[in-house]
Amino acid sequence: MPILNKDMTLCISLSARPSNNGTRFHNHLYEQLGLNWIYKAFAPTDLSQAIAGVRGLGIRGCAVSMPYKEDVIALVDAMDPSAKAIESVNTIVNDGGRLTAYNTDYTAIEQLLQRNAVPVEYAVWLTGAGGMAKATAAALRDAGFRNVTIIARNEQAGRALADQYGFHWRADFPAAGEGTADMLINVTPVGMAGGPDAEALSFPQPAVDAAKVVFDVVALPAETPLIRAARAAGKQVITGAEVATIQALEQFVLYTGIRPTAEQVRAAENFMRAQ
Repeated sequence: MPILNKDMTLCISLSARPSNNGTRFHNHLYEQLGLNWIYKAFAPTDLSQAIAGVRGLGIRGCAVSMPYKEDVIALVDAMDPSAKAIESVNTIVNDGGRLTAYNTDYTAIEQLLQRNAVPVEYAVWLTGAGGMAKATAAALRDAGFRNVTIIARNEQAGRALADQYGFHWRADFPAAGEGTADMLINVTPVGMAGGPDAEALSFPQPAVDAAKVVFDVVALPAETPLIRAARAAGKQVITGAEVATIQALEQFVLYTGIRPTAEQVRAAENFMRAQ
């Protein structure tokens, strides 16, 4: 990585609980490609001031994670269709002080559903109703999934998300014997390292046992309690680490205008996961 200098381009991430995933992925690619860029993660104490800093300091790109994916909408100048369609932002690009919001989470979910050949006939339980849940619900709808239940204790947010995409809503998991799902998708912070529920399962064990596919968007750790339980039960799994790689790659392209080779992406992904 080049020595810090006045001409270096800065990109950042904003998250309540930042990880090193983005910093390792982006900085490794900068080094591979010989770019005079650097990437740093932040946990803002004031979101509006942080976004003002992006604009005022000429920070080129800004990744946005939980819980800010909806709150930043009022702070940008323009919404790309990828973010506007689902009213959720995970990427901001600064072009000379004009901030445009994007969403690469949708792309990641879309690609992983296709890559894993998940049948659209599967019944799906999606737990959560925040910004990432919006991206996931949109990707499910657009892929052709119809039997989807949003499980969210916040009735207003859960019902609104379900209604927007023609899905069902319920406040909690069905009791034993009241139904199962073929695919479980967790888009809550349950199981995230450093959080209050780091060791908790985001779905009941009987639901894991009954499922065919288990998908956890939590990227840190790569092996969440849900993913470990699913592997132990012999289920097909899709991990948050996979989501992180795809969405970070698309962010990298938006920031730099360069699409790395598949070999370069694999090297950056391996470096990211080796932390």
